[in-house]
Amino acid sequence: MADDQAKFELLLVNLMSSDNDTRVKSEEVYNAIDNIKKLELLLSSLRNGSTSLENRSMSCILLRRLFCNEFTTVWPTLEPDIQNGIKAQLMMSVREELSPPIRKKICEVVAELARNLIGEENDMMWPEVLKFMFECASSPEPGLREAALNIFSSVPTIFGNQQAHYLDVIKQMLLQCLQDRAHPMVCFMAVKCLAAFVIANDKDQTILNHYKDLVPAMMDAMVDSVSAQDDDDLLKCLIELAESTPKFLRPQMENIIPFCLKVLSDANLGDQWRQLAMEAIVTLSETAPAMVRKFGKFIPLLVPQILALMVDLEEEEDWAVQDDQDDEDNDSNSVAAESALDRLACALGGKTMLPHILANIPQMLASEDWRYRHAALMAISACGEGCHTHMEQMLQNITDGILPFFKDPHPRVRFATCNAVGQMCTDFGPTFQKKFHEKLVSELLHIMDDDANPRVQAHGAAALVNFSEDCPKNILVQYLDPIVQKLEQVLSRKFKELLEKGNKLVLEQVVTTLASVADTAEEKFIKYYDKFMPCLKYIVQHAVQIELRLLRGKTIECISLIGLAVGKEKFGQDCNDVMQLLLKTQTEAEDLPDDDPQISYMISAWARMCKILGAEFQQYLPLVMGPVLKAASLKPEVAVVDGDDMKVMENDADWQFVTLGDQQSFGIRTAGLDEKATACQMLVCYARELKEAFAAYTEEVVQLMVPLLKFYFQDDVRIAASESLPYLIDCAKIRGDQYVAQMWSFILPSLLNAIEMEAEKEVLPEHLNSLGKCVEKLGKGCITDEHLAKLVEIINKLFTDHFQRQEERQEKRKDEDYDEVLEETLLDEDDTDVYVLSKISDIIHAFFGTHKVEFLPVFEQMMPNFVKLLSADRPWPDKQWALCVWDDVIEHTGPHSIKYQEYFLRHLMEYVCDKMPEVRQAAGYGVGVMAQFGGEQYASACAEALPKLVQVIEAEESKSPENVNATENCISAVTKICKYNSSKINVDEIIPRFVNWLPVSEDEDEAVHIYGYMCDLIDLNHHGLLGENSQNLPKIVRSIAEVIQKETLSPDQEIYVRLLNIVKHVQTNEAIFKACLLELPPLYQEALSEVLR
Repeated sequence: MADDQAKFELLLVNLMSSDNDTRVKSEEVYNAIDNIKKLELLLSSLRNGSTSLENRSMSCILLRRLFCNEFTTVWPTLEPDIQNGIKAQLMMSVREELSPPIRKKICEVVAELARNLIGEENDMMWPEVLKFMFECASSPEPGLREAALNIFSSVPTIFGNQQAHYLDVIKQMLLQCLQDRAHPMVCFMAVKCLAAFVIANDKDQTILNHYKDLVPAMMDAMVDSVSAQDDDDLLKCLIELAESTPKFLRPQMENIIPFCLKVLSDANLGDQWRQLAMEAIVTLSETAPAMVRKFGKFIPLLVPQILALMVDLEEEEDWAVQDDQDDEDNDSNSVAAESALDRLACALGGKTMLPHILANIPQMLASEDWRYRHAALMAISACGEGCHTHMEQMLQNITDGILPFFKDPHPRVRFATCNAVGQMCTDFGPTFQKKFHEKLVSELLHIMDDDANPRVQAHGAAALVNFSEDCPKNILVQYLDPIVQKLEQVLSRKFKELLEKGNKLVLEQVVTTLASVADTAEEKFIKYYDKFMPCLKYIVQHAVQIELRLLRGKTIECISLIGLAVGKEKFGQDCNDVMQLLLKTQTEAEDLPDDDPQISYMISAWARMCKILGAEFQQYLPLVMGPVLKAASLKPEVAVVDGDDMKVMENDADWQFVTLGDQQSFGIRTAGLDEKATACQMLVCYARELKEAFAAYTEEVVQLMVPLLKFYFQDDVRIAASESLPYLIDCAKIRGDQYVAQMWSFILPSLLNAIEMEAEKEVLPEHLNSLGKCVEKLGKGCITDEHLAKLVEIINKLFTDHFQRQEERQEKRKDEDYDEVLEETLLDEDDTDVYVLSKISDIIHAFFGTHKVEFLPVFEQMMPNFVKLLSADRPWPDKQWALCVWDDVIEHTGPHSIKYQEYFLRHLMEYVCDKMPEVRQAAGYGVGVMAQFGGEQYASACAEALPKLVQVIEAEESKSPENVNATENCISAVTKICKYNSSKINVDEIIPRFVNWLPVSEDEDEAVHIYGYMCDLIDLNHHGLLGENSQNLPKIVRSIAEVIQKETLSPDQEIYVRLLNIVKHVQTNEAIFKACLLELPPLYQEALSEVLR
């Protein structure tokens, strides 16, 4: 036995070896040891006072991991006596250990064992550990008090279902330790305990209220830790509390914010401390913005401190000529402060933040120190998104204030000016471009001549990308000549520079800028095409060195975007050459590393080539699908890491972590995730564009995409997976009904599960939309009774959530910190919920459209939700979407819908005159389908609705932009009553008024019905429509001319032909036709003469 232990001690030494081979071999030997034997050896090493501290520390780490990863396979196999012996040994080790670091490690082992001994019923199966903790906590020995707190902070749920019984005792223990300022380690550990316990119980308001009065003592401890510059984990605890339970801190906000401000403003403290204090305020602002706004008196003190950190820049002599634009140091004060300002503006809003930012900017811009001017301009960049509404009102002044700095003597200030202008183009586009295009283009083109400062030059070109992306096409084309000329000049110079000096930074950016300009200009770029394509092809052909792979990738992107812009006819002359270059790159791609930037550019380029070539692209699929499928199939590296590993990995930019609680984190390596999402989107593109030409790949792609519906690491991957499914069904139809049925049987269970499990409100509507489209494509009988029952259950649950969230928002409106800005946030949340509601409505629409009356029994199981949505006290979007569903019931089940009239008919009538146009539109449409499809039994309802409809139509502002769609639906409803359900109305009284309601040109679907009825009346030579001596003809012709000019109807529609024939008939009487034309605006005359040629 002693010999085994000695060998094991040597093995522990080798496990810590700096020699990789030794370490790997030792890990293999260690992993081969039986787990129970491991447990015995590790315990012996841990308790062996004569062995090295390093070995004992390693034994603790390995023992904790054993309990963490193998508990269920090891612990239950041990006899109860052995289990009790291990527990006793561990507690004894804590008591007797003299080395503080080892004692801490043993406490972590105890905590891990305790965590695993909390049963499924939340019962603690190791009650002795609780007694042990309290004994240690009341010990005169500070080390034992700290040990108790160590265990508790690691497992704040350690009391299990007995927690309520111990609440007062726990509180007393924490208070005593928080007040033990003579022993800082005890005091500091108590802060960590309190934070962990509160966060673990963040939903229990009783506990939060009971423990609030510990916050002052906690803050005293934090003051001590800052003064001693010892243990910044306490500030991290404050941030965690701010994130999880901000209201817990509210009673002490008058102390917390000044404390954070004091730390933030103390230049003698380390950067980490100052940034953590700033982060605490920012996090509070994000999680409880209304609460922070109530303490707005501190904002005038906060903003200057953040701006001061943004000034903390170092002069770098070669900054402006660096060819590799490395990311800024994310740990620097300036970058952290800029991010903080952005987040504060987004969280607190422009009304709170903007006045205090702008109060400081002029003085900073006037400073002789370039760092202040730089910081001021970066501040303007940072606050645009959050202060959007308020900044938009003063764009002229802000723009006039920053444009002169394009000519600042310092290159980094000019860089910051480009940054500000580019960001404002994004934040305020297209309004910004519409207002200031002349000044902006001139300045940006000028800065692109700054050859002496390539980083500034490149950033100017980047700002031009921001400008062109959101710039209306008709504005950009005014500047195409000078922009293209400038891009051509710079491209030529920088291409020469690349060949002579190897410099590539500006060239990479100019290629991207060229692509963006072409993308917006579209066919207007054709005349410049030949200036650039030869050079771009040359770059792709010859830029093969590793350091030029980003340039090559961006050039591939540029070529494909230009091709898409100019179209197949112009691009055709180079299409074959480009395809061959891409194919050559494709064949070489197998040798490229997975993170090579060319791969994602290549995948996107293939999708654009697919759009350009259409069905002709099919021939290239065998060559391009391999890399796309490979990228889409990427399996990310994931890991569950404990506290020790987390300390090593938390600053690794390639990993992202989420806390699982109790000392564990889940990590994912993010490299390749964006490329995976891009590849999935490209597969959607292929399926959508190629249809049956993609049939050969449907099985492989479906097998890939369906599991990705639960790829929770990346939202865009799930969205693409969902979006692909209806297109893949279309692609597969050429392979026969049985094949499609098999594919659908594979898709449906996973799609329903995805809808049920999706937590992200931005993704859920995409899943619902996918299901609705699939049902529309597959038709009647596509879902079994079992799956229908599951769908009903899911939809009913979504409604429960919908109503519950509305109630929660109403509660927030009663909160002490409620204000108008919070109301905007609540309305945004409501919009998100309503979008989900609209997609549920689409699913119901799809089922009624395909299954008609047969869907009614299923609908009845969900009907109470749609009845509730119609109630007068519901928000208007609820009424709107409920009406849409009831409209479907009437439209697709006709007379059968009458049996539900008690649930919807009264509301339908009432909401025709609702104050919200969206509700009026849905109600008006409903009356129309009731008239058209409901039958004679709805005749009285139609007669009752008619005066309400006329009231809406003839209201003073009925044709205003916000009202016109509702009005046109009401006009359509009247025509349907007159045409299909007029037994209880006098049609002849309506027709003379009807002609005055024309024209209609916004709602294309309803225009078909309205003008169809007008044509019917003209065919009958109806006196009420034409008027005395056909006096209404000019108005009728004008209505037809407007429809043609606005392209409301398509020339291939029957109604379009009927309307044109009416005009042609009028044309036969030259005098009348001339009189009609005289009343038309020139645009309408031109449109009419064009179609009559």
